[in-house]
Order: sequence, then structure tokens, then C-alpha cells
Amino acid sequence: MDEKSVNIIVLNWNQKDLSLKCISSLKKTTYKNKNIIFIDNGSDDGSIESVKSIHPDVEIIRSENNLGYAAGNNFGFCEINRPSKYTIFLNNDTFVDPGFIEPLISELENNSHAMQVVPKIFYAKDKNTIWYAGGRINLMFSLIWHIGIRSNKIEKYNHRKEVDYATGCCFCIRSDDFSRLEMFNEGYKMYCEDVDLSLKIRKEGGKIFYIPTSKVWHHVSKSLGGMHSFSKWRKKYISIMKLILKHGSPILFPITIVFYVLNALLSLLIIPLSKMTSKR
Repeated sequence: MDEKSVNIIVLNWNQKDLSLKCISSLKKTTYKNKNIIFIDNGSDDGSIESVKSIHPDVEIIRSENNLGYAAGNNFGFCEINRPSKYTIFLNNDTFVDPGFIEPLISELENNSHAMQVVPKIFYAKDKNTIWYAGGRINLMFSLIWHIGIRSNKIEKYNHRKEVDYATGCCFCIRSDDFSRLEMFNEGYKMYCEDVDLSLKIRKEGGKIFYIPTSKVWHHVSKSLGGMHSFSKWRKKYISIMKLILKHGSPILFPITIVFYVLNALLSLLIIPLSKMTSKR
């Protein structure tokens, strides 16, 4: 394959060690025509100095303040020195397979209908357990979920397929498309900005594909205190409501709001139970 240029954006806020490990794994990838971009969201833990020292060839872009996921990635995307045909957005709390880039670029190169592609993502602490093998959305019932989550049946999810949304943990998109779609909606301070972007893509006829030959491992919700936390719950459900108001059906809104409240309460009840179980 004739390698097209790709910029890989890694957004960081006070997670120096995770970011360094992420960048190290990116340095081992086999795709040559890549540029790693380290976007720092106003960290004060020496992240920038460490990246400069250990990875002097990585482009560093600094925001004075913590802009959050959407605005931080948008800021970095606009400030990059070298434009590229493709952009990969990658959480800093990840590490990647050496060959994870090629399958993503290949799909976008050979499928004109594909506007966004996403890898198979595993839990970092349980490397053979799936975290994401595609995403589904049902706004009427206020549901957004990962296909295959917590499954060890890896072969079951080894088939490329069209999905409803690409997780913001890692996806690849044509840089021109990301600009034309006006990037991430900064009204989402945490969670659902990725779903919003995918819904915009689908509304204009684009398709999103899950590419299982591309593999990433994710330290899930490391920045918010783990898988089950009140902070994560609050941010998630505020964002889901914004998503419903923007993309949901006004006619179905009374039904949607009932399911929204039920899902939110059930999810809230699970938090203390999950913490009790994890301590045993």
C-alpha cells in the first residue's frame, strides 16, 4: 500500500506515565508515514518536559488550560504544523499493536463510503477481554452500548462490519472530513462527543466501520477513577441528555425521557454494588 500521511493525536492531562507508554507503543508501529502529535491540556506534572526528553521527535502542542476532550482535540488538530490526509485520535491511556494503523488506512483508501473507522479495543488489565467491538445507538430507549464488551470470545468479533458509532478512545478519519464536519462539538464536556460526531457522519450518508485486524488496549476510565464512579456517571448522563435533545425525535421524547430516567437510576445503583464487589 502506498502510505498516505497520518497524524496521530494523543491528548494528555496530568497522565505523564500513561502518555509516555502510549507514545512508546506508537513508535513501534510499522506504518512509516506517520506523525505523532502530543497535545497537553495544561498539565503540571512534567508531562511536556518528559515527552521532550524521551521523544524529541514528537510534535508537542500545549494548551494553557485543561480544555477537556472535545475542545482539547479540536485545539490540537487546528495547531498541527504538518497537515495529513488522515487523522487518528487516540486516548493517551492506551497502547497499540504494531500493525494497528495499516488496516484503518486501508479501509478508508479502498472504501469511498467509509468516513470513520475504528479498531478492536481490549482492556489493558485483561488483554484478551474485549472492551469495544463496535458501537450501537438507540436514542428512543436512551441506550448507547459497546458490542462485545467484557467478552473473551475474541474470534466471534473478528469480522469487519458497519457500526453505529466509533468510540473516541481510538478512531481514524480523513482530515478534510473532520474539518468539514466542524470537528468535535465542544458542548459535550466529557462523553458522547464521539457519538455526536458519528451521528453527524451518518446523517450525511457516511458509514462507520469496525476493523478487527486493528488492535488497541485501553486502561478504562483511568482519569475518572475507574470503571464505576459517580463522576463518570454524572458526566455520562448529562452528555446523553444533550445527545437526545440534539439528535432524538421530538415526537418520541416523552418515551425517551422515561427510559433515560430509568437507565440513569439503574446505572447509579450499580456504582456502590460494583465497588463492593471489587473490594472482595
